[in-house]
Amino acid sequence: MGEFPIAPIGRLIKNEAEIVSAGTEEALEKVLEQWAEKVARQAVKLAKHAGRVTVNASDIELALKELA
Repeated sequence: MGEFPIAPIGRLIKNEAEIVSAGTEEALEKVLEQWAEKVARQAVKLAKHAGRVTVNASDIELALKELA
């Protein structure tokens, strides 16, 4: 099982789709976890580049822009 709870992920999908196949929530959870790990790694690199050990919200926002 991944880091993210499945129920909210399922609600996200079901808000947009009439029918959701079995395993869809788990598939999206896996993708979201992989994406979050990439963003976190990039944010840490940005903080280190700025001479900081603390990652802040602006690092996350910049990492998202760079990875998008």
